[in-house]
Amino acid sequence: MAHQRVILHVDMNCFYASVEMAEHPELRGLPVIVGGDVEARHGIVLTASYPAKRRGVKTGSALWEARRACPDAIIVPPHYGLYQRYSALARSIYNQYTDLVEPFGLDEAWLDVTHSLHLHGREVMLVAREISERMVSELGVTVSVGVSWNKIFAKFGSDHDKPDGLMVITPDNACRVVWPAPVRDLLYVGPATNRKLASIGIRTIGQLANADDYAIRRLLGKMGGVLQGFARGLDTSPVRTYQPSRGDIVHEVKGVGNGITTPFDVEDPVTARQVIWLMGESVAQRLRAQGLAARTISAFGRDFKTLASHSSQTTLERPTQLTSEICSTAARLLLNEWDFAHGDKLRALGVHASNLEPAQKCVQLDLWGEEERRLDMLQLDRTIDDLRHRFGNHAVRRLSELSDQRLASLNPQRDNVVHPVSFFA
Repeated sequence: MAHQRVILHVDMNCFYASVEMAEHPELRGLPVIVGGDVEARHGIVLTASYPAKRRGVKTGSALWEARRACPDAIIVPPHYGLYQRYSALARSIYNQYTDLVEPFGLDEAWLDVTHSLHLHGREVMLVAREISERMVSELGVTVSVGVSWNKIFAKFGSDHDKPDGLMVITPDNACRVVWPAPVRDLLYVGPATNRKLASIGIRTIGQLANADDYAIRRLLGKMGGVLQGFARGLDTSPVRTYQPSRGDIVHEVKGVGNGITTPFDVEDPVTARQVIWLMGESVAQRLRAQGLAARTISAFGRDFKTLASHSSQTTLERPTQLTSEICSTAARLLLNEWDFAHGDKLRALGVHASNLEPAQKCVQLDLWGEEERRLDMLQLDRTIDDLRHRFGNHAVRRLSELSDQRLASLNPQRDNVVHPVSFFA
């Protein structure tokens, strides 16, 4: 691939299950499922080992369905802290080959080795195999590696040679390797987009690449042009530099949110308000940690019977990172949307803050003392943040949490983990 970029996409196979097997070697070769707690109504398959997948277990399916497909499956609960540690260890290996590492969730990453390849023998296949072998020997997990001149085709390669595979896609073989694949295999072609493309006879990546540009944009809007560029291998997006000190990639935060599937039915306004305040506190805490304030607050709920989700939002007069303002606004939105007096029941609730901007360093005081009051509230919020950072999120709790035992075990900071997974900067 002379004069072309050299991009690797490394994907840790069946990541959660692989980590559990690395920590517990007695599980290797067995049908292992990492799943939520059925009692807490998080009863879905998060990931499964290949022996379980070969028996029909699918990611995202209910645990009872997985049990029916594979009665002897071993179900283990998720350990997110452990997965984060393995993810960090994997990235420390990647950083020994290039400083251009872009995480794509916990288990995937792009590596741009274009300008560092000469340090490792100038042979990309040797580098890819060496990384793969080190992941097995040092971490005990297998990886699939895709190699190409762009990020999209590199990911396609790692997705299509599993497990423990290596696929190289060049300008010479892309039409033969990529284009016959179903269009749903292209990054960001989800079920809805796949159905729209199928409605005009586009079922393969090659058909999308060669389709009329105007027809695709008319069908899918601006994103249609982006996807068509992906299909043609025209992606020129850079691998954004990974900063180990931040534990993240350089990216612009578009919004901060938190939601939860409750371990009980929410069927009254008091409980709904309490849960929303729990979620909103977490959102406000993260906004303050990132030095951001939000102008738009939204709240959502998911119906117990139909699983349909409804959300509503409002834009505030001034940006805020105050817990009381965010939570009270979200609670008002939720309670206006759902009618508990007439039998509405919720099984999931959440809060989202968007339309973000940097929190103001200087504040113009008013004659009525309102801004001074808000500054006092912000200082109180920061004091609580500090106590929770030092002694754990349950060091300071609201009376409503302690008076309702159903809320006592809910910990939004622990139970709701956010990962940077967007491809777009």
